[in-house]
Amino acid sequence: MGKDADHASVYDWRMALSFAIRDRIVEPWFAATKQTWEQGRKRVYYLSMEFLIGRILEDAAINLGLRAAAREAIEGMGQSWSAVVEDEPDAALGNGGLGRLAACYMESMATLGCPGYGYGIRYEHGLFKQRFEGGRQVEAPEDWLKQRHPWEFERPEAAYEIGFKGAVEMRAGKAVWIPSETVLAEAFDMPVIGWKGRWANTLRLWSAKPTTMFDLARFNHGDYAAAAEPEALARTLSRVLYPDDTTYQGKELRLKQEYFLTAAALHDIIRRHLAGGYRLEDLPAHVAIQMNDTHPAIAGPELVRILVDLYGMSFEQAIEIAVKCLGYTNHTLLPEALERWACYLMGSVLPRHMQIIEQIDAWHLKTNPNRPHYVGVVKHQEVRMGELAFITAHKVNGVSALHTKLIKQNLFPELDTLHPGRIVNQTNGITPRRWLRMSNPALSRLITETIGEGWEADLDKLRALEPHVEDPGFRDDFADAKRRNKDALANWIAREQGIKIDPAAMFDVQIKRIHEYKRQLLNILQTIAQWHEIRENPQADYQPRVKIFGGKAAPGYQTAKEIIRLINDVATVVNADPLVGDRLRIVYPANYNVSMAERLIPAADLSEQISTAGKEASGTGNMKFALNGALTIGTLDGANVEIREEVGAENFFLFGLTASEVMERRKDPEHARHAILQSQALQDVLQMIAEGRFSPDEPTRYHGLVHNMWHSDYFLCASDFEAYRAAQVEVDRAFADPERWWRMAALNTARMGFFSSDRAIQGYMTEIWGTESAL
Repeated sequence: MGKDADHASVYDWRMALSFAIRDRIVEPWFAATKQTWEQGRKRVYYLSMEFLIGRILEDAAINLGLRAAAREAIEGMGQSWSAVVEDEPDAALGNGGLGRLAACYMESMATLGCPGYGYGIRYEHGLFKQRFEGGRQVEAPEDWLKQRHPWEFERPEAAYEIGFKGAVEMRAGKAVWIPSETVLAEAFDMPVIGWKGRWANTLRLWSAKPTTMFDLARFNHGDYAAAAEPEALARTLSRVLYPDDTTYQGKELRLKQEYFLTAAALHDIIRRHLAGGYRLEDLPAHVAIQMNDTHPAIAGPELVRILVDLYGMSFEQAIEIAVKCLGYTNHTLLPEALERWACYLMGSVLPRHMQIIEQIDAWHLKTNPNRPHYVGVVKHQEVRMGELAFITAHKVNGVSALHTKLIKQNLFPELDTLHPGRIVNQTNGITPRRWLRMSNPALSRLITETIGEGWEADLDKLRALEPHVEDPGFRDDFADAKRRNKDALANWIAREQGIKIDPAAMFDVQIKRIHEYKRQLLNILQTIAQWHEIRENPQADYQPRVKIFGGKAAPGYQTAKEIIRLINDVATVVNADPLVGDRLRIVYPANYNVSMAERLIPAADLSEQISTAGKEASGTGNMKFALNGALTIGTLDGANVEIREEVGAENFFLFGLTASEVMERRKDPEHARHAILQSQALQDVLQMIAEGRFSPDEPTRYHGLVHNMWHSDYFLCASDFEAYRAAQVEVDRAFADPERWWRMAALNTARMGFFSSDRAIQGYMTEIWGTESAL
């Protein structure tokens, strides 16, 4: 770093240590790449708009077996290990579960020795940095790249020209696309090291650069803005994750980003395949491409375009190759989240691809003459990306057992009938290296002392904890590990939020993207009811709770932003109420990210997984909490179903309507009113909100939310309210009985082996990718 020790800052120490660790990663990284080339192994290419990788320094040190040595070295030089590690900014490359799953899967692929590449975008600002002003969410640009990112290697030699717009001309009977806009996709590589450093793969992120820097003639004539247009277009493409698409310009930018990522990746894949001396006809034998949700669904048309337009294949041969190479993971049952692009927009931005999409649709109809007329890719002047991904993939993966069932029944029933066996299930997983070994050293030490080493790479070994759960001494040690995490979190909240909380209270945590279906609203409504009950009967015995929220709302999602403000307004009132005191506290730290999750999850007593049944595809936060000994209060939704089966129904607080009951309840147009009228507590809560109890400066602030509760309530907060309250009472009873609580908590940890991302990736390798471990 060019500094002597006396003048080095924490940043300098962190960078020096990062480069020292990175040097140890490069050797296995090179060796893995060399072995893959020499053995001609099939590679997996994972295409995702998000990779929520979090901090890398400590995670890499753990996987290399160097954390103890690194800590000893740093502290031996008079520096604080925690200060150095926490100086690293979170990479702003993702937002929620989709991106965190991609990061877990990349780490598991490396751990299992599955040769692979991740492909994403190197976002300059990511989603956004969240702060609160007057309780409202305010978005500011993330600035993670204002410092050098020590884990990446710039690869200017790996650059591809990516085109947009323009026109398609016929020349000698062949379609030729002549783009009117072009940018360069330049590669930045990050090594991803697996457990014990035995294998490493590559996360390749694309940064958009101008094909021409700027128009010097225009600049010299004083037209400075126009002269810089090429550079502005390029920077815009890799600047922000999920730009607001409520405008036409926003939609165009999103489509351009998705094509930019996908096209650059496919050009890179084809180049690597040909460099190995293989024929394009043999692409499926050497290449498996996984589309993580619909964002990269343009991969089918783009691969066909490359094979037909650039290499002269017939359409029929090209589409056959594409289908054999491509897999599609569906992550949502929400219709609005299954992307649809107006044909005009697709035809304008990607005119050649619009032609190919129509050709794919016609080919699919021709090869499936029994296809219903209302099924297809292009319908009602829209391109349906979910259907496109399904048709161009040989396997469509659901991410939990319930979600896979609902994909077949509700989302793609006709396509499932036409293509039996195409839809498969590989339930999501999480990497135990980051989400237990790194983030919870106290519990990790206890596990190793109790059952020995090796559980980090074989999470099923946690079952060996079960015989110890009946030992009061083990339960005391388990509770002590949790208490240490709670003490650390309480100190952090006091320092960062200025709120004093009691570590002996129950830490009740809901951290995830703010969305109506995830029902943070239900949580805060019940919290208000609890506050009101304490005020009405202050002499009663209440189990002290700290309600902790975390998460961001999309900038254009006004209802979600209203819910955030309501939570913060309620917190202001409740936390200042002397009658309530320490019996109820509400904490909402701003700018939730991976590093914050690593603080909150090990300290949580209760995990809120309360989405409307039938809406959450899987969830992975639910897995992280349970693995760390937090008990779940939740609905039968997503992977909650399988978690409950694994840990035991008696160790899970279940409430609420099932997915089928939700659909039946919605048939009653008055379901919201009926549910509210059956709950005096909910009526009281809504009345307090409506009269401005939590917004005295603006009493009408939440009239819209209250009106929606009475007259719509699509996500059925009212219908599940009383069941949720009853479940929370049962939670209090359990927490008041330490012997019962810690037995339940320890059994949750012991029975979570199934939810390792290693198991999920092994399933992908066997059932979808057709690959084997190189180890």
